[in-house]
Amino acid sequence: MTGSTPRLAVIINCFNYAEYVERAIRSVLAQGRDDCELIVVDDGSTDASWDVIGGTGVTAYRTENGGQRRACIFGLDRTTAPFVLFLDADDELAPGALDVIIPRLDPSVAKLQFCLSRIDRDGNRLGSAVPEPDQIRMTSDLSERVRRTGVYVSPPTSGNVFRRDLCELLRDADYDDAVDGIIVLAAPFFGEVVSLPQELGLYRVHDRNISGVGRAIDGARIEQHMQRFRNLIGHLNRVMPAGSARPQLDAEQTFFYLEKKSVLASIDRRMDRFRQLPMLIRVISGDYFSAKRKLALSLFHILIAFLPVGISRRLIEFRYRSEQRTPIGLAKALIGNGSDVRPRSL
Repeated sequence: MTGSTPRLAVIINCFNYAEYVERAIRSVLAQGRDDCELIVVDDGSTDASWDVIGGTGVTAYRTENGGQRRACIFGLDRTTAPFVLFLDADDELAPGALDVIIPRLDPSVAKLQFCLSRIDRDGNRLGSAVPEPDQIRMTSDLSERVRRTGVYVSPPTSGNVFRRDLCELLRDADYDDAVDGIIVLAAPFFGEVVSLPQELGLYRVHDRNISGVGRAIDGARIEQHMQRFRNLIGHLNRVMPAGSARPQLDAEQTFFYLEKKSVLASIDRRMDRFRQLPMLIRVISGDYFSAKRKLALSLFHILIAFLPVGISRRLIEFRYRSEQRTPIGLAKALIGNGSDVRPRSL
């Protein structure tokens, strides 16, 4: 797909996505760019993925199964472009996406991010984009936001383009299988983050998403997220650019960590959920959130701490599953559907 010096490498990593991977590949080929290099890495699929990939004629490699991060590093070593987009095999680029993205890439950009249209397994639209366009328009200092909250508004993997030097951080992230951990978190410290409100890709929501979108809330997964976050912050502290005057980040004092801790305590109905509330609300009130969002978040955590466990769990699912965030979804969370005789197993 390259005819001139490539400016962008698109690396598609695939594990057992035979039903989707051709769509992902064709969506890149259809961009018609001669300054984009495309490779596909089959991460030891046991279904028909490799045969499907071979039928497209693109440059592809088959490796032993080692997880998303290792597959993407393998692909990184076989490309040369200064910017990289890791496209999940169940996602797609929108027509003309690279015509918008590539002109915005220059050496000062550490990451470019854009919105993704949510679709189901059959390609049907599921409502609002992820992130929503209003959420991705950011003017604050994102590195300071990460320091105080531990997060910033960022799309799933397929909605990000990274400068190649940032991708090198993946080599030391043995604690993580995902590719969008340390490089997403570190990007604001390594250069500019360009946020485009356009929907330039398609994000497929189904029960096999690595991100967990579409899955039920699970206490064990929340604990895994908390441990992963501690590892990420520790990694970020180690690789902070030389000359940075910013203090080391404390994972356990960020909004991200404290919120997960509060949710977990509410799920388990631990008494310390009440003691955690003042600290969490204090962090929320002093953060970058709008006044409306501060009020909503504070009310949410008060409710899940005090309401019966069944309602609390439904509210938590409402909060973390974007496909349910509608007025009807909120009503169902509060009143249930009449079948919740006892709490659901998480």
